[in-house]
Amino acid sequence: MNPSDPRRITRTMPATQLVALLLAFLLTAGAGGVLAAGLAIPLAAGASTATNTTVELFEEVPDELTPGPLSQASFVYAADGSLLATFYAQNRIVVPLDEVSDAMKNAVIAIEDERFYQHGGIDPRGITRAFANNLAGKSTQGASTLTQQYVKNVLIDQAEQQGDPFGVLEAREDSVERKLREAKLSIALEKEMSKDEILQGYLNVAQFGTSVYGVETASHYYFDKSAKDLTPVEAATIAGVTKAPSQFDPTVNPEESQKRRDIVLNKMWSLGYISTEEYNDAISTPIVDTLHVTPIEVGCQAADGAAFFCEYVIKEIMASPEFGETSSDRQELLYRGGLEITTTLDPAKQTAAEQQVTTQVPADNTAGLESAVVSVEPGTGKILAMAQNVPYDPSSDPAPGTTSVSYAADYAHGGSRGFQPGSNFKPFVLAEWLKTGRTLNETVNATKVRRYSNAWHASCLERGVNIGRDGWAPANTESSLGGNMSVLKATYLSVNTAYASMSTQLDLCGVRNTAWDMGFRPTVNNETRQPLTTATVDDVYITPSMVVGTQNTSPLQLAAAYATIASNGTYCDPIAITKVTKPDGSEIKVPSANCNPDALPDNVAATMVYAMKNVLTIGTAYGNELAGGRPAAGKTGTNQLSAQTWFTGFTPQISTTVWVGEASGETSHLNINFQGRYFDPLYGSSLAAPLWRDYMNMATDGMPVEDFPAPDPALIGGGGGFSQSSPNTASPASSTSQGSGTGAGNDGDGGQG
Repeated sequence: MNPSDPRRITRTMPATQLVALLLAFLLTAGAGGVLAAGLAIPLAAGASTATNTTVELFEEVPDELTPGPLSQASFVYAADGSLLATFYAQNRIVVPLDEVSDAMKNAVIAIEDERFYQHGGIDPRGITRAFANNLAGKSTQGASTLTQQYVKNVLIDQAEQQGDPFGVLEAREDSVERKLREAKLSIALEKEMSKDEILQGYLNVAQFGTSVYGVETASHYYFDKSAKDLTPVEAATIAGVTKAPSQFDPTVNPEESQKRRDIVLNKMWSLGYISTEEYNDAISTPIVDTLHVTPIEVGCQAADGAAFFCEYVIKEIMASPEFGETSSDRQELLYRGGLEITTTLDPAKQTAAEQQVTTQVPADNTAGLESAVVSVEPGTGKILAMAQNVPYDPSSDPAPGTTSVSYAADYAHGGSRGFQPGSNFKPFVLAEWLKTGRTLNETVNATKVRRYSNAWHASCLERGVNIGRDGWAPANTESSLGGNMSVLKATYLSVNTAYASMSTQLDLCGVRNTAWDMGFRPTVNNETRQPLTTATVDDVYITPSMVVGTQNTSPLQLAAAYATIASNGTYCDPIAITKVTKPDGSEIKVPSANCNPDALPDNVAATMVYAMKNVLTIGTAYGNELAGGRPAAGKTGTNQLSAQTWFTGFTPQISTTVWVGEASGETSHLNINFQGRYFDPLYGSSLAAPLWRDYMNMATDGMPVEDFPAPDPALIGGGGGFSQSSPNTASPASSTSQGSGTGAGNDGDGGQG
């Protein structure tokens, strides 16, 4: 602005007159004059012995302030960069000054401190004016500069971050001591920071509404735009809020906010920051017409259907030492650290999972079934999708038809105790079978037999296997199945009696170790029945019935374990986070997938795939092949009384578990009406396998079609060679009416024992 502009009135005051006024303020205003005298010290040190007491008080105040990092919001993103959720103690995004519009800078200076670029931290003219008004009995006026306001906000923020409520009150109290401290710190701060640095700090620390901190957050909240794009009328609105954030919040009191905005606009006009035409246009615009309010919901609720995955991410952060030594340190980092958290979630696959699980197993279904879908990328452990049919509600009293429990995750990441996997455990037995040199075409006895402890061997147990005086005699759903059959047929028809026979030829400790190496993780201690937060190999319970899946695990871990087969033998811990960046651009180390390429011999993995492909073509999941002949393999699972049903299957690029059951594990599904369809009983092939098929067709759409490595002929064994598509085995008819969706193979007694 031209200094000669008639709208700007400039007065000069000799230093002697200023000092005299300040001293007069001290001598006549009583306690209220202490501040003025203190502020006068740099100008008139030694001018009067009457100020000695004030000098001492002034000198007791610390003479430096080191602004620390501001409390900033953290953001959780999907793998493609789309926002999932926001976490904050103070909703703030810190930006540099060059990312704030000139209109916004001018608006703040105009209304808060028009001589900001002229004074040295305190404004003698403002102090004199305040003294004159107060002395004349007019409304009490402060004399805080923008620098002093910045100091006050920094002191408040530091006290809040330190968990010091008394420090917050002290920084806000209307006292001589507080103003004296602000003044001295402001003088010191001006010697250490440039004016632009102070303005930048103020714009980022100030409160611009109820739970709105910093100009960037305010801009997004009120106008859905960045601060660098704010217009004069928008800038005036935001600048007007800081005087009383709750009173002048335009979403709370639009009329009061508009009056305050117009005052700011008038100041901007009088100082030459906007033209008369801009001013007239601005004040004629109703404030409600300028708003585009975009609330930011804190927490995982904002992630909608991906809320359970979001919760998994947060639980991972809260449990990982990479993010702080203690849980409180990690929480502070999350809610105040301004983190950019990039996750593994694939939005397209997540959308497909949500669509299929909520459509095929509605939350209000007639049978009261619950369901979850979770996908993992083989070879990396990345969690690609995690969805369930019952919506997320983390409150202490969830609304009817909602839950805070993540069915896909374990207790530590979602509060679930897991579920008995039934015959989804059998591939671990098959892996140990092949690892010990046995073959798919080797025959085993599938007749129901009652066996006792001495039938099994467990080298790691001092007293051997204890199964009780009654022994163990698992049965098959199809009573006609018995006699001798190949391990291949026993696998794709999921024959319990055959797998019981196989287990007598194996070291059960070897089965345990192989299952662990592949990724099986129990979620409940079988002896104490308490949930496990961190499982070890010793928590895998060794008992003959383990071969048909009697120990609880999570859908996520089954997907990760089957990914070991899909990746030709590499097991990776499931991971949800790929990158965490701090506001300064530095990165925090994230939890590792700890991939083990030797979890399973590659020839064993390839041969298992060969066997498990048949589950989809002629076995218990017959009729659920993927579209276009895309190669896939998998396994059904049904536990005792059909309380839990499963299908876990994979392609080389994605491993997915579908669970359908009842979360408490106390409800059987032997004769149910599900949306007008009757199942007696419910099997893994009834709902889980079709849901898996339809989801996987969506999830793999556009992916290149890849096949698995060829099996090892030596592990297939004799029996006339092998064919990937039509092994020398029984026909689909032998596995009951799979195509009808009402029957399954022989998982039905998988939980018996």
